[in-house]
Parts: sequence; C-alpha cells; structure tokens
Amino acid sequence: MTVLLTGAAGFIGMHVAEALLARGDHVIGIDNLNSYYDVGLKRARLARLEARPGFRFLAIDVAEREAMLELAESQAEVTRIVHLAAQPGVRHSLVDPYAYVQANVMGHLVVLELARRLKRLEHLVYASSSSVYGGNHDLPFTETDRVDHPVSLYAATKRSGELISESYAHLFGLPQTGLRFFTVYGPWGRPDMAPWMFAEAILEGRPITLYDAGRLKRDFTFVEDIAAGVVGCLDRPAPAAHPRLLNIGNHRSVEVRHFVTVLEEALGRRAVVVDTPRPATDVQETFADIEAIRAVCGFEPRTSIEAGIPRFAEWFLSWRKGG
Repeated sequence: MTVLLTGAAGFIGMHVAEALLARGDHVIGIDNLNSYYDVGLKRARLARLEARPGFRFLAIDVAEREAMLELAESQAEVTRIVHLAAQPGVRHSLVDPYAYVQANVMGHLVVLELARRLKRLEHLVYASSSSVYGGNHDLPFTETDRVDHPVSLYAATKRSGELISESYAHLFGLPQTGLRFFTVYGPWGRPDMAPWMFAEAILEGRPITLYDAGRLKRDFTFVEDIAAGVVGCLDRPAPAAHPRLLNIGNHRSVEVRHFVTVLEEALGRRAVVVDTPRPATDVQETFADIEAIRAVCGFEPRTSIEAGIPRFAEWFLSWRKGG
C-alpha cells in the first residue's frame, strides 16, 4: 500500500510514518519545513524516516495548488492519504491569523482537491482537534456535541476543515475520517507544547506558568497510541458519502499540576511555579469519549502519563545533549 502523508516532518507525522513503514507500507512524505519552530528538529525527524526503506520525501506546501495537484499524475499509485499538515498552536493564532487560514483551510481544501483526482484512492484520514469543542461543558466530549462556539481561531479553522470535508463527501463521494486529537505528547514533540516548555524551564531553573494553579485538566494522549489509532482508522475506510468524525484520546482527564509532578519525578528536578489566570483561548477541561473509535478500529490507548512522561523525559534529555 502507498500512503501519501502530509506533515511528515511533524511530531505526529513522524510517528505515523514509522508505524506505516514498520508494517511494510510505502510512504510519500510531504512537508514544507517551515520555521514556526526549529527546522533542525524537523530535519532530524526526517532523517530517521529517510534511513528506512519505503520512504520518499517531497518538500511541498500543501496550500500550493499546482505542486499538490500535480501529484495526482506523478504519484498515481497512492491509495490512502493521511493529512496531518497544519499550522498548530492555539495562542499563536492570535499573532498570525493568516497563517492558520492559509494552512488549515486552504491547505485542507487543496488536499481534498488532490484526493478526488487520485483514481485509486480508497480513504483519506485527516487531523482535526479537540479544540473544536470550544466552550463545551458537557463531559466527556462526544462526537455528537455542538461544535459551533470555538474559543480560538485555530479551533475555527479546524472546524472549517471538517465542514469542507463533509461537503466533499456529499459532492464527490470521497471516503474520509476526521480525527479529533486530544493533547498529544511524547518523544520528538514540539518546542511550543507544554511538556517541552515545562521540561526546558525545570532543567534551566526558570519558572513555569500554570493557569489557575494547575487545576486545568487535559486528556493527555501518548503519541504512539495516537499513531496506532491513525493507522487503525486508515485501514477501515469510511463509507463514501458518510464521512466519519472520531475522537482520539486517552479517555482520562488529568490536572496539569499532576502532569508537572510526574515530569518533575522523571527529570529529578523540582519546578518553580508561577500561578496565572486562565487566558481566554484556553478551556477548563478536555476529556474524550472514545467509544466511536473503539467501535471502528478497536482503538485502545495503552499508555498512562506515569508511563509516557518518563519516555518523553528520556528522549528530551538525550535531545538536549545532541542526539
């Protein structure tokens, strides 16, 4: 099977690519290697993938129509797409809103246009986000909950992608599954995400900021569990005119201050904590109902934060030492 994977140099993208390659699939990786965070980290992820048989890399921005649509001819063997390329980061969407619309709305549209031109395509799986649930207070979040009150532009762009996908399924019979990711963490993570920022500050003796005394709760999900769920869904195409939207999370809501305590233990250092009120872009709690994805592909998260955080910390310490 040949899989086109966008965002291949990204955090989740690298892990999904490794899972696909490990079982013998061919992976065509797409990424624009932008400078939103350290390009060296992205290139290091790519180096891991390029060392494995079955992987090819193409430096393309998913919002570049001509370059992407040309793939319908040059990569006609593609039977599955995993679309993970995006402009991430909730708070950064206040700084550069145009980048979010370009990558997450236009980029998503271009991928759909490519998908409907690929004659052998059987399934498109794309990344959405738990942020689409916005100010929802009903827990756990279920796929039937209302998602019409986003509290960030990032969330609005992700919901836009879901709606565009719905229309393409109706218009063109395009089989699609959208996955709403919940707070992914683990080795090879992003420098703008809390685990990295907390770990770096703890090791350097700088204070970390916790909102509302760390009482915010998140459904922290280990990246290898996420990758397994993505691949499992990819193998089970949605009905052509009935696209799926599925939560993918750990089904456990954990206080951020407990996450920090486990990280302190893994690093062998105590954090200096500064308490700050919760910003308007952050919700109080996320918690995934995962019954739907269990029914589709048997997804079962296996990694608690007590097991996953030490694995992140081990990798992070190695990365800081240069390898």
